[in-house]
Amino acid sequence: MPAFLEDIRPFYGNRERNDMGQTLEEFLEAYDPKRYEQPSVTVDTLVVQHPNQFDTVNQGLKVLMIQRGNHPSIGKWALPGGFIEMREDGIESAKRELQEETGLTGIPIEQIHAWDQWKRDPRSRIVTIAYLALVEEGLHPKAGDDAADACFFDVEFNLIKKEQDKEKRYDTYHLALSNKGKETVLSATLVLSQNCHSLIRQKHLEIIENDGFACDHARIIAQGLLYIEALLKQQRKED
Repeated sequence: MPAFLEDIRPFYGNRERNDMGQTLEEFLEAYDPKRYEQPSVTVDTLVVQHPNQFDTVNQGLKVLMIQRGNHPSIGKWALPGGFIEMREDGIESAKRELQEETGLTGIPIEQIHAWDQWKRDPRSRIVTIAYLALVEEGLHPKAGDDAADACFFDVEFNLIKKEQDKEKRYDTYHLALSNKGKETVLSATLVLSQNCHSLIRQKHLEIIENDGFACDHARIIAQGLLYIEALLKQQRKED
């Protein structure tokens, strides 16, 4: 089939033929991208609204959530996001989906994690790239596309238990998001495990209990809040 890219010059290498005697053009013409099953890729964006000054994630932060209007997890609350289009960078997808589902535009975002466990979604093998946006108060989201609703939830995120064995440390967190106007509370309990005696921590965040969150979005939110806490800690060191 024709090359995916119009300009293939950066990929010539040393211009030798491969073991099958093919040039790059011939290799691409014979290449079948559908020969192997491929995962789909989605993006989700954690939009965190904050006051002018805050020292922890429990000081007035709010998280933007949408209520899913379609399967899977219909009726549950999720982060805004969706599938990456073929000729679109991840960050472009994240901003497009944010606009389509919440009406918000022009928000700086940053990639913070990739979630690749194979049992995450019943539709297919899906890898999700997570993005983070930190915004000040005053935004007014409006549900669109397949979102039934869109609004900010107050954040409560606490470390409730610490355990450790010879190899690993286990930190248990409780996450609660609440919206008084909608009389809705979402909650989850999660365990973060990591190596104790290695530069490679091999962190793993697992949902133990989930009430109201779509799919594994509680885990994406918790990881994002831990990322913000690490940024705040680093900022205090620099100050």
